[in-house]
Amino acid sequence: MNENYLKPQSILVVDDNEDDYEAIARAFKKVGLSNHVSLCTTGQAALDFLRHEGDFEKGSNADRPVLIMLDLNMPGMDGIQVLQHIRRDPALRQIPVVIWTTSSNEKDVDACYQMGANAYMQKPVIFEDLVESIRRLKEYWFETALLPARGG
Repeated sequence: MNENYLKPQSILVVDDNEDDYEAIARAFKKVGLSNHVSLCTTGQAALDFLRHEGDFEKGSNADRPVLIMLDLNMPGMDGIQVLQHIRRDPALRQIPVVIWTTSSNEKDVDACYQMGANAYMQKPVIFEDLVESIRRLKEYWFETALLPARGG
C-alpha cells in the first residue's frame, strides 16, 4: 500500500449520464473506495471545475482531483476535446485521466492514447462487472501506482 492511499484523495467523474454516475458511486462504496467524488456533466463544466473558473471560481483553494474518469460521448465538448485541453494545460496535465466510456471503437481508443490518456476502460453493463472493474481501478490507481501531488 503506498503512502498516497492513506490520504483522502478526490476523483472527478465527467459523465453526462447521472445514472452511470450513481452506479459508479455505488460501486465505489461496495469496494470500499471512500474518496471524495465530484461529478461534472459537461466537458466545459469539467474544465471550469479543474481550473476553478465559472461556477467553480469560489472553490479556488480546493485541491484538484488526483484522478479523472472521463466519458467520451457527451453533448457539446466531448471527452476527447476535454482530454486535449487537460493535456495542453501545464497546471492539469499531470493528473491521470482514465477514459471511462461505452465505446470500444478502435479509432476512439487510439485517439485517446495519442492525446495522452493514461488508461481506456469500457463501461460494464452488468453491475457486478462494474464493481469488479472499479475494484481493479482502485487496486491500481490507489494501492499500486504513485499519484502526483495534489493541488496545483
